[in-house]
Amino acid sequence: MSKFLDRFRYFKQKGETFADGHGQLLNTNRDWEDGYRQRWQHDKIVRSTHGVNCTGSCSWKIYVKNGLVTWETQQTDYPRTRPDLPNHEPRGCPRGASYSWYLYSANRLKYPMMRKRLMKMWREAKALHSDPVEAWASIIEDADKAKSFKQARGRGGFVRSSWQEVNELIAASNVYTIKNYGPDRVAGFSPIPAMSMVSYASGARYLSLIGGTCLSFYDWYCDLPPASPQTWGEQTDVPESADWYNSSYIIAWGSNVPQTRTPDAHFFTEVRYKGTKTVAVTPDYAEIAKLCDLWLAPKQGTDAAMALAMGHVMLREFHLDNPSQYFTDYVRRYTDMPMLVMLEKRDGYYAAGRMLRAADLVDALGQENNPEWKTVAFNTNGEMVAPNGSIGFRWGEKGKWNLEQRDGKTGEETELQLSLLGSQDEIAEVGFPYFGGDGTEHFNKVELENVLLHKLPVKRLQLADGSTALVTTVYDLTLANYGLERGLNDVNCATSYDDVKAYTPAWAEQITGVSRSQIIRIAREFADNADKTHGRSMIIVGAGLNHWYHLDMNYRGLINMLIFCGCVGQSGGGWAHYVGQEKLRPQTGWQPLAFALDWQRPARHMNSTSYFYNHSSQWRYETVTAEELLSPMADKSRYTGHLIDFNVRAERMGWLPSAPQLGTNPLTIAGEAEKAGMNPVDYTVKSLKEGSIRFAAEQPENGKNHPRNLFIWRSNLLGSSGKGHEFMLKYLLGTEHGIQGKDLGQQGGVKPEEVDWQDNGLEGKLDLVVTLDFRLSSTCLYSDIILP
Repeated sequence: MSKFLDRFRYFKQKGETFADGHGQLLNTNRDWEDGYRQRWQHDKIVRSTHGVNCTGSCSWKIYVKNGLVTWETQQTDYPRTRPDLPNHEPRGCPRGASYSWYLYSANRLKYPMMRKRLMKMWREAKALHSDPVEAWASIIEDADKAKSFKQARGRGGFVRSSWQEVNELIAASNVYTIKNYGPDRVAGFSPIPAMSMVSYASGARYLSLIGGTCLSFYDWYCDLPPASPQTWGEQTDVPESADWYNSSYIIAWGSNVPQTRTPDAHFFTEVRYKGTKTVAVTPDYAEIAKLCDLWLAPKQGTDAAMALAMGHVMLREFHLDNPSQYFTDYVRRYTDMPMLVMLEKRDGYYAAGRMLRAADLVDALGQENNPEWKTVAFNTNGEMVAPNGSIGFRWGEKGKWNLEQRDGKTGEETELQLSLLGSQDEIAEVGFPYFGGDGTEHFNKVELENVLLHKLPVKRLQLADGSTALVTTVYDLTLANYGLERGLNDVNCATSYDDVKAYTPAWAEQITGVSRSQIIRIAREFADNADKTHGRSMIIVGAGLNHWYHLDMNYRGLINMLIFCGCVGQSGGGWAHYVGQEKLRPQTGWQPLAFALDWQRPARHMNSTSYFYNHSSQWRYETVTAEELLSPMADKSRYTGHLIDFNVRAERMGWLPSAPQLGTNPLTIAGEAEKAGMNPVDYTVKSLKEGSIRFAAEQPENGKNHPRNLFIWRSNLLGSSGKGHEFMLKYLLGTEHGIQGKDLGQQGGVKPEEVDWQDNGLEGKLDLVVTLDFRLSSTCLYSDIILP
């Protein structure tokens, strides 16, 4: 029958039945199946990846039909790994598999958009002024006009514009800002170059060519683990995920591998098949916990306490009671533990000072090249040496900047002495700060003295200036700080794991909520495995720890554990910090292009944390004082003022970058110096000393000293990562906000010493906000111009 007649019941033919009437054979039209068949038809397959902040960089098959992405599947043609490692595939995750939804989303941006109020003003100004810069000036210098479109930020009201119109307005605004205030008042924020290097470089190069400011991102997102550069002087040097398979004991500490490392999670599950033990350390029952043999759940933010207690166990059992030859040799060769530290006299005790250097000694140990930068140790023969490897050997001497156990002067092999115990001149009491006595509603406290005195073996040395100094080794200081009794009758050291002394398992149990038996067990297993396998114990760590206050202490507790056990630098061992895609393979060639180093050096960079803290006026509401954060051993008289003062002092002394930098247009300084008959450097130094030129950070509420134009691309800065969001809305954008607190002036609080105070903070500092995005994000809604 025809399809038309098939629709009428009267003409339907009764089909043959079977299975006692439960089935029936029909002869009906089956065109409805075409919809399902055609769903999977495609014209071609294209290889691609997803440009997101992920280290996976997974390869995908993109199925295209009529120019549209119909579906995506994972590629399976990765190069094979070596025979004893699993292959990298399968790779991919649900986020990647749904990425094409962005392409056809209703939020997808296809055309330049401009805020309607601003567009109307711009077109009216262009009709009156032939010069676009003058047209922009007529808008932004009129307080009512500027306030009108700034107050509309965040409320929608966008209309479609043309590329020519938006480009002209943006260029005019930049020219006006540079001419009147300086190029460092133009800034750009874009994160993670590695996720789309060309996109990042295009914007960064433009800003660098006009003298604008490139804002940092790694620290702003709190993805950079500062403990890494603090310890090793590098960014984040960690192994690839395939190295997990080489490990025989893994602790996933605050890293939810199945969710945040989905493409590599199979290595974590596969390594268990060869007997590797896995432990999860998370306060919540995260996905990683179900993949592990044991789950520890410390209270949030107490990871450092648990790491210290584990370190206490490792040092007691594997360095003192039954020394591991491998551990001892490792810390002697590859760490600074044998190096000598000078002790400073305090009121009734000594405190650890700086490293002893070759230049401090009478003959500089025969070191003529950079003796101020060469550390000193005793060898096992009791002789003082400056061993290879310290930073002083980095420059001027070839073949000596290495970790070979050789005397830097003679080149002869030498074995360094880890501890002065047994060869000491005397026993000295050395003070160590203790921070565990300050409890809050979220953290339990264990009350001990704020300064814990420990007994250490020391030697007395004659210095080049005629004075004498007490020295001890880093190893001795470490053992004392961890509270390990070594026969010196130290009342603040523990004789048992059950002693509630600083950094024992019993002490950590009260703070973390994890039983002391579990802490002892994991520390013992981790170290025992590292001893037997020569360092194949690993800690996978991520943003779970890194986004907490005092994050560097959390990480350094873990790093110490790994160093005690000789794991760092070993295949299958060490630490594996993963937050986003931080590495650029072609960085050496990419960097000059991205920051216009072929045109001028250096590019103007600024750390975003200080930048937004200052210019969003969050400091006006800051009630935390430096005294609350200081060590109990610190000289509090040196740390006065407000927290913003420390940023200003650091910028003034060159410890931090500064942008906007000066309270005057930097483009005018050369001309003013020429008029004064001086070179620009001398003129600037003289003016800063006289006070005729000041740092912009000292007067952030001055209308000349704040940022004017902000470009945002590849980031939802004002949505997902705007720390102090409401302050940004009020002081940077000048729009509706939700601030309910009172500033320091209204509170009667302590005001800054280095920063000029104004009773009314300047609102709406940004004249123009431009966002480049492929979707209508929160940041787009708060922008003036959106570019697709």
